[in-house]
Amino acid sequence: MRLNDAQQEAVDYISGPCLVLAGAGSGKTRVITTKIVSLIKQHMFDPASICAVTFTNKAAAEMKDRVKAQLGGEIASKLSISTFHSLGLNILKEEYIALGLNKNFTLFDPYDSIKLIRDIVKDKYPQILIDASEKQVIEDIAADISNWKTNLLRPEDIQNRTIRVEIYEAYQSYIHACNAADFEDLIFQTTLLLRDNKEVRDRWQNRFRYILVDEYQDTNETQYQLLKYLADKHKCFTVVGDDDQSIYAWRGARPENIKILAKEYPQLKVIKLEQNYRSTGRILNCANKLIAHNEHIFNKTLFTKSELGEKIKVMELRTQVDEAERVVQLLLSHQFRNRTEWKDYAVLYRSNSQSRILEKAFREARIPCFISGGTSFFEQAEIKDMLSWCRVICNPYDDVALLRVINIPRRGIGHETINFLFSNAKALGKSLFECALNPNITNQLQPKQKKSVCEFILLVTKLRQHILNQFDLELAENLCELIGYNSYIKANTDSKIATEIKIKNVKTLTTWISDLIEGKRSDKKHTFIEAVDKLGLREMMDRKGDEQETDAVQMMTLHASKGLEFPYVYLVGMEEGTLPHKNSLPTEKDPDNDNVEEERRLAYVGITRARQELTLLLSREEMQRNGVPKAINPSRFLRELPSEDIEYYPLGTKVKTTREQNISDFDEALRQLEKIL
Repeated sequence: MRLNDAQQEAVDYISGPCLVLAGAGSGKTRVITTKIVSLIKQHMFDPASICAVTFTNKAAAEMKDRVKAQLGGEIASKLSISTFHSLGLNILKEEYIALGLNKNFTLFDPYDSIKLIRDIVKDKYPQILIDASEKQVIEDIAADISNWKTNLLRPEDIQNRTIRVEIYEAYQSYIHACNAADFEDLIFQTTLLLRDNKEVRDRWQNRFRYILVDEYQDTNETQYQLLKYLADKHKCFTVVGDDDQSIYAWRGARPENIKILAKEYPQLKVIKLEQNYRSTGRILNCANKLIAHNEHIFNKTLFTKSELGEKIKVMELRTQVDEAERVVQLLLSHQFRNRTEWKDYAVLYRSNSQSRILEKAFREARIPCFISGGTSFFEQAEIKDMLSWCRVICNPYDDVALLRVINIPRRGIGHETINFLFSNAKALGKSLFECALNPNITNQLQPKQKKSVCEFILLVTKLRQHILNQFDLELAENLCELIGYNSYIKANTDSKIATEIKIKNVKTLTTWISDLIEGKRSDKKHTFIEAVDKLGLREMMDRKGDEQETDAVQMMTLHASKGLEFPYVYLVGMEEGTLPHKNSLPTEKDPDNDNVEEERRLAYVGITRARQELTLLLSREEMQRNGVPKAINPSRFLRELPSEDIEYYPLGTKVKTTREQNISDFDEALRQLEKIL
């Protein structure tokens, strides 16, 4: 299919900064990949001089696959197409010396970071835990550190020297001493490095002649600055985004970056992609009318050449349980009549807590369903154990990983021994591994303790010899056996089934590492260290991009649905306090708390996930803790939808199972709509 005029203009313009405002379903990924191909084929750009950045592994992989199909694997492999965090990791891996790190630095995942913060608090600032929830205090401190990094603030940049700033300082010092970086450092440290080190900045500005950014509206302050430093020399870039789909303010995203871009680059070329290729006319009209109530930096109106399609159904039910049962009833009837696949349907909701009642109804009806946001493969204990072993092999100075595996499998290294090594490490400013290697320290242990520590050090050293001798594949394939992990699983797992699952999970992980080493899962072969880096980063990334191959109804939050599309969508919880969420609304205590525009963008994202049919559902009462039902008002967003495109089913309306039976009720439904809305 040929590009439309606006898409072609976006592809052809390469002489300066370019902003492509791409509405939902307007073909933005096609524009980006076509532009990459055009830069190489028509404009003779060196593939290595092109950098394309997005937010998820899935989006980056899709981009790579599309470019590879047009240019071939050899040329595509030279391109830099990655997530923001992967780009940051790649830069840090080349510039580690400038940051004072050793070559094989490791990554702290959120679990490591939380544990480190907890240790610092308990060791140095236990007073802040008095009369407070430890879990909440630690999570709040972690959120503060994340916010400071998002706003490019080092501890020394913060003027108000609170206890939390001191914890931040101790946290940064510790991970640096461990020859490590945390997930946010991949962008934070990279941006600071480009800002403060002219030699490094010149090197990367000369490397990348053209930069492309997907989902630009989701960039935060640090990501914006990173892109600015990379593009500052040539000022040739294309950013693609949609301020109407900016729904991540809670994690630092700033749709105003679009406005800042226009201010900092007066010559900015703005191109609007307004033709939607996804949804029917009625669905699109509802989306347009809804989002028109938000303020806009640049106005745009989506249109489609597709058919008008079915009207949007809005259904009132008494309770959330009734709502879930109605979704089941509608979906079963629709699937039976149309012989569709289960994966053609999606049920969307504002908060994860809404999924419980829905899942129960689906399980009872024996409808296969998959809930996004379940426990990740990488969250399993056995996977964390094995990845920690891999991290220690790559970087024995990684104290967090070493503490996890020093007695897994069990080898007689108890808390007393660990505390002794830990206290010496803190006193000397050394890592645990360095202290365990120091005879002046280990000679103070009991003979049995010393023997256990020495055996552990010897094991790690032998495992590291595989890397030094370039026996990476042999290490990956035999790691479980070399450390005795499968025997450990069998001895410490209650059931035979659970044992088999754990062993299978570990086998899957080591196979992934082996495949990366052999080049089976990417365009190039990796060393053991590179493979572990890649999987460690994947562990921390948003897992929205993980493929779900089973034929099942997809259930997910509105946030998780962004970037996806389905033929048939059911959006539940269209009530005040749910969507918009109660936390986004002003109160007497906090009259300035008004995030309704972002909630409206969430509703807009939900509506524009639907290709053919959309059903909105709401309940009219909720049960309070005292057992008394409380009335709920319909969402204000329903009043903003065009009545001519809606079939309204008030509370108590009987559901008809065929389209023919519904026709006689349409006029009455519209009259009811006018009364209610």
